Amino acid sequence: MPFIADRVLDLGLSVLDTEANRLDICSSEPAAYAAATGSASLGNKTPLSIGTPAARAPSGRRVTVAAIADGTVTATGTATHWAITDTASSRLLATGSLSASQQVTNGNTFTLGAFDIGIPGA
Repeated sequence: MPFIADRVLDLGLSVLDTEANRLDICSSEPAAYAAATGSASLGNKTPLSIGTPAARAPSGRRVTVAAIADGTVTATGTATHWAITDTASSRLLATGSLSASQQVTNGNTFTLGAFDIGIPGA
């Protein structure tokens, strides 16, 4: 039976906890940093809070991105995805779909509930 130690999974997830500093809401799923923070971005939140790795159900490890109550909307459109980046190194670290799309208007704020990013166990 395959096995991957929690330490191995945690080291991959700890990059999100230690290096990620921006979350963008996007009109599509970005494949690169430039799209995440530029062409696909409808708004962002900095800094952001991501917890340390913890157990994931039913197996594996996860980090939790804290809820956002005051993200800044910078363009009008429909947000369908989120992107987490490390702006100091211009790196796209993670992307995913929003639980529900949101219509946003430039100049307003956006909110997101807390959510997990995880790696399943072997």
